[in-house]
Amino acid sequence: MKKDSPFKSAGLVYLSLFFLGGCSTDEPVGTVIGPLDQGNSELLTIEVLSSKPWLVTGGDALVEIANLDQESASNAEFILNNRTIEVTLVKTGIEKWQALIQGMVVGENILEVKLIEEAKSITINNYNESGPIISGPHQEPYICQTESFELAVGGTLGPALDDNCDIETRIDYLYRPVNTNVFRPFEENSEDYPSDLSFITLEGGVTIPYVVRVETGTVNRAVYEIAMLHNPKEVQISPWNRSTGWNGKLIYTHGGGCRGGWFRQGTRSGGVIRPELFEVGYAVASSSLNVFGQNCNDLLASETHIMVKEKFIEGYGVPEFTIGFGASGGSYQAHQTADNYPGVFDGIIVSASFPDVITSTTFTSVDARLLYRFFDQSDPITDRVEFSEEQKLAVSGFGVLASIPNLSRSAARVDPIYREGEDREYAGGETDLAALASQRATSEEKNGLRMTLYDHGSNIYGQDPLSLSERAMIMRPLDNVGVQYGLEALSGGIISPQQFVELNSGIGGFDENLDHVPTRHRAGPAATRIALSTGRVLFGGGGLSTTPVIDYRTYTDLVPTGDLHMIGHQFSTRARLINANGNSANHVMKIGGKWDFDKSDGDLADIFAQMDAWLVAIKNSPLADLSQRDRVIEAKPPALGDTCWDNEVTPRVEHVQKQQYQGDNLCSELYPAFSSPRQASGGPLANNIIKCTLKEINWADYEVEFSSEQREVLKRTFPDGVCDWISGESESISYQGTWLSFGPSPVNQVAR
Repeated sequence: MKKDSPFKSAGLVYLSLFFLGGCSTDEPVGTVIGPLDQGNSELLTIEVLSSKPWLVTGGDALVEIANLDQESASNAEFILNNRTIEVTLVKTGIEKWQALIQGMVVGENILEVKLIEEAKSITINNYNESGPIISGPHQEPYICQTESFELAVGGTLGPALDDNCDIETRIDYLYRPVNTNVFRPFEENSEDYPSDLSFITLEGGVTIPYVVRVETGTVNRAVYEIAMLHNPKEVQISPWNRSTGWNGKLIYTHGGGCRGGWFRQGTRSGGVIRPELFEVGYAVASSSLNVFGQNCNDLLASETHIMVKEKFIEGYGVPEFTIGFGASGGSYQAHQTADNYPGVFDGIIVSASFPDVITSTTFTSVDARLLYRFFDQSDPITDRVEFSEEQKLAVSGFGVLASIPNLSRSAARVDPIYREGEDREYAGGETDLAALASQRATSEEKNGLRMTLYDHGSNIYGQDPLSLSERAMIMRPLDNVGVQYGLEALSGGIISPQQFVELNSGIGGFDENLDHVPTRHRAGPAATRIALSTGRVLFGGGGLSTTPVIDYRTYTDLVPTGDLHMIGHQFSTRARLINANGNSANHVMKIGGKWDFDKSDGDLADIFAQMDAWLVAIKNSPLADLSQRDRVIEAKPPALGDTCWDNEVTPRVEHVQKQQYQGDNLCSELYPAFSSPRQASGGPLANNIIKCTLKEINWADYEVEFSSEQREVLKRTFPDGVCDWISGESESISYQGTWLSFGPSPVNQVAR
């Protein structure tokens, strides 16, 4: 190649000799999602960088060709499906090149790189950009909401172009004026900057205009957004021309919620206009299906993560690392994608967290509804022993009595039948869309759409063959057979044997329509197996075992009105990590901080800086002989550890100490952790047992004596026995592994 020519045509290959913008070495920036298809060659390799090679979408993929010298690159021929194609090769490292391969057909594609004496091929499976790839058949009906989606520059996206809710991808620019936090539209073709444009100085001392580029488009029937600092007067962005304002790192934001999150596209993402993140150089991405209040399905959320990140890499390049960031319903997504689809996120920062929606949230809410009905709503029994407030609290395990009705309302997420005239929290069939309200199942017409998180996950759980209803019911991984409500309160002498007997004989369960029945509700065996084996119940031993996690929280256990976001859920996640890995050394808990980005005392800014340092240390770790988990643990910054703050003194005091569930240290005194109805029934802190192992009632197990009459009632209440929590799940169910597919991808398909 001539030294004075940066580009040279060699048949149909074009070479670019500049290195990635922003790189300080010959090594490319970024990590690869997934294992590599190395084929039979000992030299030449081809890797798909933008996704798994079997999960490519949209007809294009960013690939890397390694062990290819300059001369060979000049003579390389690229063949896609037996047809020579034009490719621009960009050198990104020593004998490393990248190219954006385009024009793939839906289905199997063979990409071959042919040299004079060597050839290498890779199989790439391509799917439509509208999906699905791993979540099973698309849900119908599905309401497009592009006409209501709120753009960062104001206005909406307008009508969808097709039944997949697609839109034309658009690029908008915003700028931050001086003396205000409100961004304004920026005219990218204007010759002059706005007179009130502010400037920002980045790490390293570079000062640039405070202008933000926002890309909005659709993948997987979701609206996605990608934002970063970028001056449109600079060179056009590509994987090899990076914005001066981007530090090479990506934050993926999430929205919370769950109730009403079905059959819809959504009107917002998790939020990408994040000045506090722009100001340290991060790019930010999200989508409408990563807001759990619009999509209460962790599998569909993970699929969307995969596809949005693929889109990002193809347009901007492989990020140095990606951090999943979300609260409440956003924490479900961060936890489960990190565990079930490792490599999508390199680290996660979560708050107001839960392990997953199936167990921690739903079990607790449904149990609370049963208790609320028993204590306050059931028909009075003249000779029933009353429960004092202290006794009700002990049975529930909660910190405040108001949490019983508060969490009872949260059970609406599994109530499929709309009952006109009921309070919204108990009406069932939740939706705020008129187009769905007219189709939902009602007490008069039960054959309509059933709006629950289980039905929204019908591809996962399957239909119940034993359902007696006209419409096929979805199997539920929900069970309270053998659960001895109030067992710890009984053992502690807080409730009497008679109260214990009446509570358990009268609490009952819920049928498939969430109507109360006198018998306990039973989980569908197949639904239980699939929930546990595929990660719908957070396992903690998949990718999460090697993912840095910082979990921060505002304490709400003693909020007078009650609150679902209890600190015990945080400890449940930690317990699962310990169960799966022997320790939770990659999990950091912070409680009671000032969760903002204030430069003087904002604790959230510190969390991002600590996670950044942790991930950089992992990347630069010299400990190649260690397992990945040990490398993650060893790379944790020495100053990063469990922390709580005492905000009752001035100035506030930070305490760095191991967080303990109902422990005896200072943080446990400042922020006491309470349990849940299931734990107060003897269940484990991990709260990950769907259907407990049953054992015959053994009267010697109790701290009290029951009368013969009470014993007979308990035998009738528990004909199959009571929960043996130590023995765990009723059958041995193993985690099937990571990167599972519910279809259409045949790779790693779930075994049912």
